[in-house]
Amino acid sequence: MSPVTVAVPRKGRPLEAVLDRLASHPAARRATESVTETLRREKAVTKGREPAERGVYERLAAYSDPDDPYAPDYTLLRDDRAGKPRRVVFDSLTMDVADVPVRLVGREEPFRALRKHEFALGFDSADLVLEEVVGLREEPLGSIADVNERIDPQDTDVRVVTGLGDTVYHTLMGDADAHDVDAFDRTFLERYAGPLCISPRYERLVEAVIGLDALRDVEFVYPDEGETEEAAIADAGLGVYLTVTGSTAREHGLTLGERLFPSETVLMENESEMEGCERLARVRDAVASGVQSETELPVV
Repeated sequence: MSPVTVAVPRKGRPLEAVLDRLASHPAARRATESVTETLRREKAVTKGREPAERGVYERLAAYSDPDDPYAPDYTLLRDDRAGKPRRVVFDSLTMDVADVPVRLVGREEPFRALRKHEFALGFDSADLVLEEVVGLREEPLGSIADVNERIDPQDTDVRVVTGLGDTVYHTLMGDADAHDVDAFDRTFLERYAGPLCISPRYERLVEAVIGLDALRDVEFVYPDEGETEEAAIADAGLGVYLTVTGSTAREHGLTLGERLFPSETVLMENESEMEGCERLARVRDAVASGVQSETELPVV
């Protein structure tokens, strides 16, 4: 029986979230844990935290086992940062999920691969869905559960199935003393007029999660080249940034406000490609079941 294919990111937090989720299936645990360990080690080498005892091509060859169809495969990705070498990233892995052979296939942009009907199932960051296909409205978007309702069915057949629970947040933050407030929240934004510092790549996302009505008197400003987001927000007095602990923001004198939207890895499906395929539905339901996420969507 040929495996069903599922698109996943090649590296980073979203891929780790996918592997952690699939590790809950006994038949997939050993393979997914091996990939996670390998990629964390390679990330440490890339960032200079661990020495590279062998060259990148030697390491790549050592990770491969052509005689084992269930062994993970890796590939090289050119790091676009100056002076950085090629990096070992995920390529593919075959495993059993719900008694169905599943082949995870690494893609730079899994969401776009689903949009082009290359896959029926895939994982990617919820941010990319907002940045590309979610409609902008006067009222704010509050949760991942609201995303599908804002997707134009004539624009794409892709829908979000559920989040995986690896949640960090796009958070409103600012200089409380400069604005003479105790807290920053959506109510503050509704009456605010002035600059709001954001990352340029999140402009459409911020418009969706804050809502166009609250942004009528707001001017987007952006960090200068080489400037950190926290420093730029401190200069502007108010901003939105993706935070984990918020410690760096506090070091810049910023007060963390309302969590505006969860940045979470999501399972997606291309509904037209899913039609009539019972094996794909079994895999989708097995992955989605039991996810501990406040942003979970019901599986239909």
